[in-house]
Order: sequence, then structure tokens, then C-alpha cells
Amino acid sequence: MLRKTWFRHSSALLLYLLSNAAFSQEGKLIATAGLVQLEGSGGGGIVPWATLSGYDSRDEVSVSALMTQVNMDDYRLNVLGLSASFYDQVEVSVAQHRFDLKEAGVDIKQSIYGVKYRAYGDVVYSRWPQISIGIQHKVLEDEGIAKAVGANKSAAGTDFYIAATKVHLGALAGYNTVWNLTVRATKANEMGLLGFGGVNNDDYEMMLEASAGILFSRNLAVGIEYRQKPDNLGLGEDDWKDLFITYIPSKHFSVTLAWADLGSIAGANGQDGVYLSLNGQL
Repeated sequence: MLRKTWFRHSSALLLYLLSNAAFSQEGKLIATAGLVQLEGSGGGGIVPWATLSGYDSRDEVSVSALMTQVNMDDYRLNVLGLSASFYDQVEVSVAQHRFDLKEAGVDIKQSIYGVKYRAYGDVVYSRWPQISIGIQHKVLEDEGIAKAVGANKSAAGTDFYIAATKVHLGALAGYNTVWNLTVRATKANEMGLLGFGGVNNDDYEMMLEASAGILFSRNLAVGIEYRQKPDNLGLGEDDWKDLFITYIPSKHFSVTLAWADLGSIAGANGQDGVYLSLNGQL
């Protein structure tokens, strides 16, 4: 039921935009809009950035779609997402996670609804970084596994974040560089897939997230990311890291391949593997 509702609302949003919006054509420089991250927000792979999800200018709207899979030793995460950026000011997004427990033959489903507002600046043209604030509201379809590992009774939780992103043109041996710093207030265990709060802590904590990359051409970027995580359940939840390469042949499509190190998940150590993401944009 949750999946059907998600697709219905996402389709309705897309149809509305197609029939009413002037879509981005020129907009921003290629590769400066970033990607769409795991939770559906504009950003890198595992970290939301201050960038909005598309190439829209102040009189345009853009729509982005996301398909991502992260394949680890014991788990597999599949993500579908849809986001829209309005007039280079506001972004709305929705994403659905399916987290497969390979050996158990079961999965965990979660929907994430996000809003982001560009509060200041431009990633390229302003002297200081672009600053955006955002929220991500997360809803588990079935909280049974989360409760079994010690999460609190709520099947939903909300993250709040502020992000700063800056592109420096020709900053490193003539190549463009980008960096991002995000501070997140969260109760989420493993992004919310294992619920919110727990036996060790049931309060919001401030987590640091960061990204850095080099654009070797208009179409190729390489970088790293880091995401700090709380350990509310006492299971040794580790911080996340990845090393990525992104190919952006046009403003309408990009593909990202990464090696993701997600550490210990629900007591299972050494959860690392390949991250593959496809982004499409109008």
C-alpha cells in the first residue's frame, strides 16, 4: 500500500510539472548541480549538499529521477527517487528504500519526503558558499525489525540539516574543485532503516557530513564523502565513507560508480561494496 501511494503521489507531481513548468534548458554550468543522493535530496551520493537537484535558473523548474543500488556482503539497498527544483530556490523530493537482508530473505521498506530551501549564495558565482537548509521526513512501512533491535516505538522520524557547498573554478592545477559541509540533527538508525532512537540514546544528535571532489573535465568528476552516524542502538553503528567517480555526458543524465564502506550494520561487520547510481534530469 505504501509503495502504491508513493508512486501515485510521485506520478501526480511529475505530471503537474510537465504540464505547468518551463523546464531548465541553459541554467547552470554542467556538473555544478551535483547529483541526487540516497535520500532523494540534491547532493552527492550519501550526503545532501546545498545544491538543488537540477539545472534550473530563476525562471525555470527542473525534475530529476534517481535509481541507485548499493550491494554489500549481507545486505542490498535499492533506491528510487524523484525530486523537483523550483526557480533555483526550493527543492521537494521523495524517495523509497528497499533494504534487502540477503540471508534472511526479508526486506525493510522506507519512504523519505524532503524539502530544501536555498538560503544564500551560488555555488559558483558568490564569494562565499551556497547555503541551504532542509528536512527529510522518514517513514518505515513495517517497524517490526526496528523494534526488535531496540529502536523506539515511532515508525517515523525527521532529520534537519544545513549544508554549505562551493565550486572553485580552476583551483587545483587548472581543474575545478567542489567541497561540501553538512550538519544534520537526527535520531535515525542506519538512515532510518532501523528506526529512530534507542536504548543508548533517544535525543537528537548533531552529525557532521562532508564531501570533496575534482572535476577533471566538464563531464568527469572524482571525489570522496564522509557521513557521521549516531549509535543509538548500541550495535556499533559506523560512520559511512565512499570514493566515487561520476560521468556526466549531458545535463540530462549522469552515472556514478563508487566504493562504499558502510562499516557495521546491525552487528554485521565489514559491510562495503559497489554503489551504482543513475540520475536523469529534465
